[in-house]
Amino acid sequence: MSDETAGATPGFLVWRLSMKWRVAVDRALAPLGLTHAQYSVVATLRGLDRSGIRPSQRELADHTGLEALYVSKLARSLEAAGMVERTRDAVDSRAVRLALTARGQEVTGRAVGIVHGLIDTQLAPLGGTDSERTAGFVRDLTALLAVPAEVPAEPPTG
Repeated sequence: MSDETAGATPGFLVWRLSMKWRVAVDRALAPLGLTHAQYSVVATLRGLDRSGIRPSQRELADHTGLEALYVSKLARSLEAAGMVERTRDAVDSRAVRLALTARGQEVTGRAVGIVHGLIDTQLAPLGGTDSERTAGFVRDLTALLAVPAEVPAEPPTG
């Protein structure tokens, strides 16, 4: 353990790991013109499309855990870059459906390959992507993500 993480709380370590990951993905995808947040949108769209789903911005926000307003902003920037198509829903005129364009499919395919390589590198200390330690890590992360993100009541003063 490094000096900067010695005695650190789990919350601090989760924050540091998430920041390290975001920065690594941002740097790795910069040559493709994508940020980590944009990658979250296009990679999710790619996966949902493979399942035959063309989500609304709200559905994508719910799926990714991003705020709906942020997804809207990201989708607009990706549309301007020619990677995402935004269309009004035929049934609900308030809803906007999202899909990758041909260019978006191509760039996302390359980005997924880059990110998978990054994942392999980052998980090497646990024995790699197929190790039992990584499987346990994934189980632990999944359990933590299942806990509602409710703010606890303030403890009584006095």
